[in-house]
Amino acid sequence: MIKLYLDLIRWNRPAGWLLLLWPSLSALWLAAGGFPGWHLLCVFVLGTVLMRSAGCCINDVADREFDKHVKRTANRPVTSGALSVRQALTAGAVLALCAFGLVLTTNAVTVVWSFVALAVTLIYPYAKRFVAMPQAVLGVAFSFGIPMAFAAVNGGPLTVSGVWHAVPPLAWGLLLVNMFWVLAYDTEYAMVDRDDDLRIGMKTSAITLGRYDVAAVMAFYVVYLLGTLLLLRDKGLGWPHWFAIELGGVQASWHFGMIYKREREGCFRAFRMNHWLGATVFAGIAWGLHLQA
Repeated sequence: MIKLYLDLIRWNRPAGWLLLLWPSLSALWLAAGGFPGWHLLCVFVLGTVLMRSAGCCINDVADREFDKHVKRTANRPVTSGALSVRQALTAGAVLALCAFGLVLTTNAVTVVWSFVALAVTLIYPYAKRFVAMPQAVLGVAFSFGIPMAFAAVNGGPLTVSGVWHAVPPLAWGLLLVNMFWVLAYDTEYAMVDRDDDLRIGMKTSAITLGRYDVAAVMAFYVVYLLGTLLLLRDKGLGWPHWFAIELGGVQASWHFGMIYKREREGCFRAFRMNHWLGATVFAGIAWGLHLQA
């Protein structure tokens, strides 16, 4: 039974929570001007793992009828009937409550933003029915650790003005460019299941973009990397940040080599390797801030 729950939360596939973690840690370092302290680091690392796991529970329940017809997902615990809908939702609720308990150790402003993040998380699984590019909705969900990180560092009074001022324009800019990174890697992911998704009527960016999918993925990488560089140009991060962005560009070029034939194995491998790009960008930011100290 334990193995079924571990399969439900994709315990053996850490790439998912790493894709969430690196943008959040980058924002945390930027908001704090360097190392944010062990408390906030633990809150965001553990909270990321917990919320990604809760998201998997919700997603599998929402998609259980569709997943039966997709090769890659047909044997998931809820889809196969090994776990019931009630068991999956209970697990998701427990994980989300644990994550909320961590948020409660920060400040009231962060708690407010956590409800917005939860709402987007709940919306995403159903966006695939109605939105031509649901990856954009996922982009918001997977980027919301950025404003929460700034709120956790800045705090402020629990007023409408205080809630907004705790999250500066830089945070929203970073969220926007990070959405393009999510569009890049989740389009790669969608390319794996394109044939199955077409057959069952699921909407994805890979289907919407059609023959322009590979070109779009590369354009998304460019917007993400150059956007990050431009947003942080006045932060004095120096050569580590420049080097990280250049190395990120090399990794994006490597991804092109994996996806240009549109083969399932290559596209899935490209998706799984994206967390290294996020780690590279984070390392450039953290190192640049460390050299300022």
